[in-house]
Amino acid sequence: MSNISAIIMPRWGLTMEEGTVTGWLVSVGASIQSGDDIVDVESSKLSGTVEAPATGILRRQTVPEGQSVPTGTLLGVITDQSTTESEIDEFVQSFKVVVPEQTDDDAALAREIDVDGHKFSYLRMGDAPKKVLLIHGFGGDASSWGYVQQSLSLQYDTIALDLLGHGGSSKSVPDGSLAGQSGNVAAFISALELNNVHIVGHSMGAGIALALAFSRPDLVSSLTLLAPVSLGGEINADYLKSFIKAEKRRDLEAVLRQLFYDGSAVNRALVDDVIKYKRLDGVTEALQTILSSFAPEGDQRDIWRDRLGELKVPVTIVWGKNDQIVPSSHADGLESVANVILIENVGHMPQVERPDQVIAAAKETIERAK
Repeated sequence: MSNISAIIMPRWGLTMEEGTVTGWLVSVGASIQSGDDIVDVESSKLSGTVEAPATGILRRQTVPEGQSVPTGTLLGVITDQSTTESEIDEFVQSFKVVVPEQTDDDAALAREIDVDGHKFSYLRMGDAPKKVLLIHGFGGDASSWGYVQQSLSLQYDTIALDLLGHGGSSKSVPDGSLAGQSGNVAAFISALELNNVHIVGHSMGAGIALALAFSRPDLVSSLTLLAPVSLGGEINADYLKSFIKAEKRRDLEAVLRQLFYDGSAVNRALVDDVIKYKRLDGVTEALQTILSSFAPEGDQRDIWRDRLGELKVPVTIVWGKNDQIVPSSHADGLESVANVILIENVGHMPQVERPDQVIAAAKETIERAK
């Protein structure tokens, strides 16, 4: 049954236990290409679209519109025309829900470690020789990797950390520059004895990953960079300032909508989570320290596009063409030093809006590494 591909209910965030199918975008019997939008789903925090994991024909919809099911549940089946109905029936009946192993609950996946007097919080999934470190962006946290980490953990040992000033990590940020934060990440990697890691970084986290690759190439095996900073000067400084300043739910929701091509992906639960984070002691000061370090005058301080050729590891850049925070045009002309993937109708959050394409890109990059 190798020609049968499963469409599953994604998991966006470790606290997501189920999702609702809000609309099938493709009818049974239709031909589809890998990466096509195929079904809209909604969790308590985010609405989004699941992409086709393979090219073929949508032969079965196993969950109807309006029904809620646990994450990892089979939503539909893609195969070729030669596959018989009985073979599909057998596949559906034998399918097991895809979920990461847990002990008691999701909290068991959250861990902490003290590094040089700073507490780092992180989420770890998977058990495999290859280590994958996921680094979030400005104002994010480890849980923002959601379905991407869950899927990668089936093949790799994945570690998503909260940068200092974010999530459950210490809110004190000694040095908010990309180089300064990369030093903290290097110390974190050493403390966990990870040695060489494959890094998937988003936005500021991608810039930190680049800084680490330049300063400590011995620690980095590959780079998958999503909407990375540090490849051009322009950045939406108004967004960054507004994110720090926003205190009311209505104001913050308007700010967060800028992250997505489809702003309706932001719902009340997501806004509430960010509000809760921003109200923690030290968060405002931490974010301001970071902003004043890497974009002090409204433009990015560190621009390293001319140094990409120095890297000896596989590099992939994934960018939404409709990014309102960091222009995707910063990837122009980099095809000779990186695998550049530009995605239509996607904003600054490809790991949320097109998780399957991000997962595929990360896997391809990791497997290219020596």
